[in-house]
Amino acid sequence: MTTWLTDVFAHPKPVIAMLHLQALPGDPHYDQKAGIAAVVERAKGELAALQEGGVDGVMISNEFSLPYLTKTEPITAIAMARIIGELLPDIHVPHGVNVLWDGRASIDLAVATGAQWVREIFTGVYASDFGLWDTNIGEVARYRHRVGADDVKLLFNIVPESAKYLTDRSLKSITETTVFATLPDALCVSGLTAGAPTDTQSLGVVKAAAGNVPVFVNTGVRAENVREQLAIADGAVVGTAFKEDGVFENRAVLPRVQELMDAVRDLRASLPESAQAASEMSAA
Repeated sequence: MTTWLTDVFAHPKPVIAMLHLQALPGDPHYDQKAGIAAVVERAKGELAALQEGGVDGVMISNEFSLPYLTKTEPITAIAMARIIGELLPDIHVPHGVNVLWDGRASIDLAVATGAQWVREIFTGVYASDFGLWDTNIGEVARYRHRVGADDVKLLFNIVPESAKYLTDRSLKSITETTVFATLPDALCVSGLTAGAPTDTQSLGVVKAAAGNVPVFVNTGVRAENVREQLAIADGAVVGTAFKEDGVFENRAVLPRVQELMDAVRDLRASLPESAQAASEMSAA
């Protein structure tokens, strides 16, 4: 399948690594004594491990801004812009951003930092751990156009973490109407929380109903299951599996990145030559 993925990434079945920023100014667990400099230092170390390990892209998020807001305070995206600005000289792969859980703020940050995509909850109404969660993709799409971000790809979380859709509809139906009516650039299928396995049956349902829209497996990918997951999905977003001991709170470490990416390279070697050639031509 030829999509925007082949224009952005050098290989088929791209793996986007999450670069999880520590708590930021305004967050309950922000370390005021260590300051932003400590957040930058840790992010630089993890970025180096991810890129040296061979990931295809990185997505920078305020993962430790717990508990999350569905409309963030301005300081969050501002602080992230400052941090990403310091990281940019060291970023050598395509990058995206995610201001949890705020689609507009994510788009603002993408424009400010040159990110090529954002990932967010753009559609649906949910009962969530963060309260009633409503969205308005029509407003967000128009906002993206007004701020000159038409080239920023929107990755939609079709199965949000920590939330349940407030209507009795099948996943197939939700996928079909999301693709038809809201024009996502890609869909992301998640488990219950970060690091939780994504149900392969749900992943298959979304992939079958998504048509030509790329589908990413969004949580729970590990070295031992990446072949199974990428047999269905067009790409993967990986965070926890790259962390020391596979623990969400820990740093990303090179050996775990290499282990998973070695498994991905083995998978790619088994793909039809046409898929590999399409990616190589696009990258060239």
